This record gives sequence, C-alpha cells and structure tokens, in this order.
Amino acid sequence: MHSGSLRCEHFDERRKNSSYTVVFMATQKKNAAKKTAVKSTVKKSTATAKTSKVAAVKKPLPGKALRGKAKVLNSQTVYQGKVFWVTRDEVKEPGEVHATRDVIRHNGSVVILAVDTKTNPKDPGILLIRQYRHAAESFLLELPAGRIEKGEKLIPAGKRELIEETGYRAKKWSIHTKYWASPGFLSEAMHILLAEDLTLGAAAPEDDERIELHMTPLSEVLRMIHEGKIHDGKTLIGVLLYASLRNTKTRR
Repeated sequence: MHSGSLRCEHFDERRKNSSYTVVFMATQKKNAAKKTAVKSTVKKSTATAKTSKVAAVKKPLPGKALRGKAKVLNSQTVYQGKVFWVTRDEVKEPGEVHATRDVIRHNGSVVILAVDTKTNPKDPGILLIRQYRHAAESFLLELPAGRIEKGEKLIPAGKRELIEETGYRAKKWSIHTKYWASPGFLSEAMHILLAEDLTLGAAAPEDDERIELHMTPLSEVLRMIHEGKIHDGKTLIGVLLYASLRNTKTRR
C-alpha cells in the first residue's frame, strides 16, 4: 500500500474520532442543559408551593359571616346545686353545627372595683380582699364579688355585696365592663362595677366567709400583677382596664 493511501486513511480515522468527540461533547452539554432545566422547574414548583401555602393561610374563610343564636333541640338538667346547675343541651348552632353541650348554668356575678381617689388622687387605693379558695387550694387576693340573686339589678347587687364582704359603702356607681368567665362551658357573666366616694362601715359576711381587707395603692396592685402575684381573673381584668382608662384620660 502506498504511503499516500496510509496518510489518507489515517486522516479519515482522525476525522471520524473528531466527529465522535464533537457528538459526545454536544450530548454532554445537552444532558447538562436538561438537568439545569429540571432543577429550575423543581425550584419554581417548590417556590410556587410555598407561596400557595402562605396564600392559603392568609386567604379568608369562604362563605358569609356567621350570625344568629343556637336553636336548642332538647335540654335536660343533669345536676342541681345551691349555687349553679348543669344542663345537657342538644343544639343546632350557626354554621349548621349539631352538637351536645354540657353547660354550667349560673345567674351571673357582680364584681366591685372600689376605688379610693380622695386619700391620694395620684395613686388611688384599690380595695382588695384576701380569702381562701378551696377550688384553687390557696389564698387569693381579689376584688369583692358575689352572685346576682334572681331578679336582682346590677347596682343593688353590687351595693349588697360590697357591704356584706367589706363594710364599705359607695356614693358613686358606674358600669366598668362585662365579660364571660369561661364561655366554653359556663354561662356565668361577670359584671364589673366601679364604686367611688367610699365610706367604711360594718361588714356582714356569710357564715362560711373569712375575709381580710387590703386597701392597696394602684401602683402596688399593678406591681403585684406584673410580678405574677395576683391570679384572680376578675381582678386582672378590672384593675388593668381601670389603669389603662386612667392613663388615657391623663394624657388628654
């Protein structure tokens, strides 16, 4: 074979190998591009999913706002006590909810926020009582309070309870606020009354009551609240709301 033929075959072989190399490199680039595209798609899908989750959380509930009251289909008294009674109610509630509810029934209570603004107007005195509470298994500092008798109005009930538990009388009365003690299972509404212009007289506590009186500066009551030393709900609500309203009036 001639040397020219050998050189030609050798050239053809190199060109063939070069073509294989170009095809191989092009295939690698194509595969890399596919991988990049897949990764980009996955990232976009993940980001879209995350955005959808956030949007789902922020999206308001569908439908109209719930209104109305429950329709009682059946009610049965399962316990009758001296202070409260318990009913088992079959109800149809707003939103087409059918349920059986056990409810502790109570006439409601008055809470008296008795404030002495004369002794020190800049730091008025808050009348607290201290007594043992068996349910809490401890002594509690709290505002005077008591059950509203059937048919009794709020202010007369407040005057009666303040005299019975503390002996104090008040010339000025007003409604402070109202809240539900534990509306998940208790019908008791707590009505907090603000009593001012106080005078001290004789108390008339019930036979099972042993009560200490503590006229305490507002600043001291707030300090005890912030330090976690007052655990009674009606006292926390009544005093903190009073302090907030007082600060608002002072800034005006």
